[in-house]
Amino acid sequence: MVPHSPPADGSPPGRGARFRVSFVCTGNICRSPMAEVLLRTRIEQAGLASRVHIESSGTGDWHVGEPADPRTLAALNRAGYDGSRHRARQFDPTDFSLLDLVVAFDRSQERTLRAWAPTDVDWAKVRMLLEFDPDLAPLREVPDPYYSDDNTFDRVLGMIDRSVTALFHQLAPALR
Repeated sequence: MVPHSPPADGSPPGRGARFRVSFVCTGNICRSPMAEVLLRTRIEQAGLASRVHIESSGTGDWHVGEPADPRTLAALNRAGYDGSRHRARQFDPTDFSLLDLVVAFDRSQERTLRAWAPTDVDWAKVRMLLEFDPDLAPLREVPDPYYSDDNTFDRVLGMIDRSVTALFHQLAPALR
């Protein structure tokens, strides 16, 4: 389930509050941009864009300012999505206070993010993406496709798509 926390922007629930989600992978060029594009698309198609802030970042700083990996962009394109506007950034732990949900893709990211969390409330905001899809949850981690081929990027995109769709179905009723 999505954590129930007060809106990060300080507005009262149900009064224009924006739910703030950050997807965090390692370099912010493969998995997290995929999730950001997929959730943003679902939110926009549902007419809820004014109610949600969606972003992505990486635990590392290696790719800051770069576009998503070309294989990420190709996988998104094959599935009908455009990730061309993405630019990598590093997660800033001071952002925890601005976020309602921080989504990691593997245990290493989860450990790093929880170590960076300044409070117990912030620690509890960190969730694993596959938790949102009961069928994928036992796998626990989304594999990093970086050292793999196009087929792996497509497979990872499929896992992310299923989990993001499940997350959307949890968020949407609360946002309407």
